[in-house]
Amino acid sequence: MSNNNKTYLVTGGSGFIGLRLCNAIQLSGINLHLVLRKKNKLIKCKQFISDFDCGVIDNQAFLGVDTVFHLAGYAHDLSSNQEINKYKEINVDFTMKIANMAIANKVKNFVFVSSVKAGGSVISDRCLNENDQSEPKGVYGKTKREAELELLKIGQEHNMHVSIVRSSLVYGPGVKGNLQLMLSAVKKGWLPPLPETGNKRSMIHVDDLVKAILLVSKYDCTNGEIYIATDGRPYSSREIYETICNVVGKSIPKWSVPKFLFDMVALISPRIKYKVDKLLGDECYSSEKLEALGFKPQRALKEMNETSF
Repeated sequence: MSNNNKTYLVTGGSGFIGLRLCNAIQLSGINLHLVLRKKNKLIKCKQFISDFDCGVIDNQAFLGVDTVFHLAGYAHDLSSNQEINKYKEINVDFTMKIANMAIANKVKNFVFVSSVKAGGSVISDRCLNENDQSEPKGVYGKTKREAELELLKIGQEHNMHVSIVRSSLVYGPGVKGNLQLMLSAVKKGWLPPLPETGNKRSMIHVDDLVKAILLVSKYDCTNGEIYIATDGRPYSSREIYETICNVVGKSIPKWSVPKFLFDMVALISPRIKYKVDKLLGDECYSSEKLEALGFKPQRALKEMNETSF
């Protein structure tokens, strides 16, 4: 069958990952529908404006769709109970609304882009795999895990093929979130030189993540399965820091702030300890299950420069 006879629906298509996924889909000749908050002039396809907060979605978006790629979610920092509720409304309730509409319109395939945070606590002595499931910490991870479980359940009940991709920290052109903040901090000289602690953090280039998302949509054996996506190369925080120095055109300092000073600062408050742990701790994951499916990451962090980050 020609790709022109297929139609994919993407939510979150105007985001950092979504834009690259949409581009890859269109380059393959597959028809594209977008469900998003407001029209995106950068993408030429059928667009259906929806209210994510209220779960109002145009049913026309699902007509003729073979596969749904659900990327839309909420991942901002917490500041109020209202935002806590928003995690539930968007990460769980909106996801289920999309899934139920897909079922009603006889969509065959549903790919949910989740997060490694849904897998629970990190184990310091090794990289976690899909079997290392524990209770997630934080409302973001909890709501992503809740959405995963609900999707797997209704997929089985209604014979819809459901696959889940848990992404590690994503880098690449137009990066957002914590990596963007780190880039800005290094560029402005706010971030002190990090020590080499030998910690391990998993990452993945946005284009490799897109390949992983598309890959799991192609095989019957991925039904009901969860796949962790990384580039297969754990990085220390110092390595990430040095790469960012290169990206922003800063010389790499030959010295670093000793780890014990970060540990002392972490004693000030739980919030500061959380930030220090996030900066220097381990967050290592294994993508062996995805690699067994045929996934071969093409990009590495060390290759990044000003035009490719």
